[in-house]
Amino acid sequence: MQIDVEKALKELVTKGVKLPPQPKVLIELQQKLASDDYSMSDLTRIISSDPGITAMLFKAVRSPVFGGGKKHNSLEQVLMVMGVKQTFNLVQAIALSSSISSTTRKSFDIFWTRSQEVAQIAALIAADRVSVCNIFPDQAYMAGIFHECGVPVLMQRFPDYCGKLHLDNSTCWPNLSDEDALFNVDHCSVGYLVAHHWKLPDFICQAILYHHEMPHEELGAVRTLVATLQLAICYYHRITRTDHPLWWKIREEVLAELGIHLDDEQAYYEEISEQFLA
Repeated sequence: MQIDVEKALKELVTKGVKLPPQPKVLIELQQKLASDDYSMSDLTRIISSDPGITAMLFKAVRSPVFGGGKKHNSLEQVLMVMGVKQTFNLVQAIALSSSISSTTRKSFDIFWTRSQEVAQIAALIAADRVSVCNIFPDQAYMAGIFHECGVPVLMQRFPDYCGKLHLDNSTCWPNLSDEDALFNVDHCSVGYLVAHHWKLPDFICQAILYHHEMPHEELGAVRTLVATLQLAICYYHRITRTDHPLWWKIREEVLAELGIHLDDEQAYYEEISEQFLA
């Protein structure tokens, strides 16, 4: 599945689907980083201009996978410890949930809670497998937050989207065939366009596009990131004791891509879930 971005964007416009604009803080960060003329205090000032994103950033870096469980006392300390690139990736991921949401709809809260938990699990897997797979925790976290971001975009466009697709609880995931049949659009393509619009790295955009399968044409980082996402989704379902039918179709490919032996998978699940629930 390849996407002609310009054509796809025009089609979305005709369907009344609007992509979320990047928040001001992201645009300013991108411009400052692109200039190669900045200090830590410059970046701190830009990030701190958005209190909501700042608060969520401190919460994210307190997790063991990013900050080693240590408490950071200032944004400048976060930047020094985490690094500029990883901090920017986290800010991008965090900003998305505040850009596509609604305080009046429970389904948005359910969706973002689930996405954040999948992202945390994906980051744990990436941190453990980084020497084998070369996918870094912040990249996996970003992909986890963005991988289903087409869903809330379609929620905003189609008031009956959740009802028709039975997405009003955390155990349900959108079916691509049902989306196409009911709305003539699917959340993978929309999610890819959102990621592209927000200038995410291309391999993350591609992983969002292909995340409902194990791609065979897209190799390297794309395939590895999809495998990381699929394992994180599988473990999310196990932790929440819900069914994940797709897993048994792609299990062997996912584990092989991540260098995990079939016989070791249960022990690996116990290790990751213990870290996640700690």
